[in-house]
Amino acid sequence: MPFYVSPEQAMKDKADYARKGISRGRSVVVLQYADGILFVADNPSRALHKISEIYDRIAFAAVGKYNEFENLRQQGVRYADVNGYMYDRRDVTARGLANAYATALGTVFTDSNKPYEVEIVVAEVGVDVASDQIYRLTFDGSVADEQGYVAMGGQVDEVAAALKDRFEDGLPLARALGVCVHALEQQDTDRHLEAGQLEVAVLDRHRDHRLFRRLPAARIKQLLEEAGGGAPAAPEASEGEDSGTGDSGGDDTSGGDDTSGGDDTSGGDDTSGGDDTSAE
Repeated sequence: MPFYVSPEQAMKDKADYARKGISRGRSVVVLQYADGILFVADNPSRALHKISEIYDRIAFAAVGKYNEFENLRQQGVRYADVNGYMYDRRDVTARGLANAYATALGTVFTDSNKPYEVEIVVAEVGVDVASDQIYRLTFDGSVADEQGYVAMGGQVDEVAAALKDRFEDGLPLARALGVCVHALEQQDTDRHLEAGQLEVAVLDRHRDHRLFRRLPAARIKQLLEEAGGGAPAAPEASEGEDSGTGDSGGDDTSGGDDTSGGDDTSGGDDTSGGDDTSAE
């Protein structure tokens, strides 16, 4: 006979186990900016992506154990493709995808001895900032409708506090990236994140049809230079910085040079799908 464990204790043990696994990873930040939604991950790996496209206007970000959230990403791509084919592409929404993920995560958390060590965000960009949707899902299937920004994984309290201090509505892309990088650096105040250590992508509402695109390292470096590396601006220079970064948003919307636009929906672009390592 197995030892008896009360349901309350079993659920608490599972939750503690999942939280410890998620906190060991590096953080991801999702933030609304003037032209869409920005995704920034502390991820030096070029093979293990934490940020991916799901469908035309929908993207996915995750922290935790890589093989587990990669499995969820592929499920989301199949869900979107099937529903878009059977009904209409407009019927595929972030809300529907978040509900499907919540069901899957809740089932695993309840029925399995080991819960998924993952936390994910599903975001959909709308025609304006008010219509953007950002849903955060935790390991037990709980869903939260977030506004403005969300941080996951790592030292999440420090990252979220830094975002709260610096976030403003309608930030241009360069300043929004600077805010995200500054927040990620709060996990270790002695660490300075370079362009090569970041995975950055956007859902740009001004593009046609497929709105997701990744930013290459050269573009990330340029934006960080425009933002001053996320350093706080002097009061007398703030207006000049605003006027300077406003043009960067327009340059970014023309970004037809990014070649990653259609790779993430294939469900198989990550060559390390069988790797059980965490993206830490």
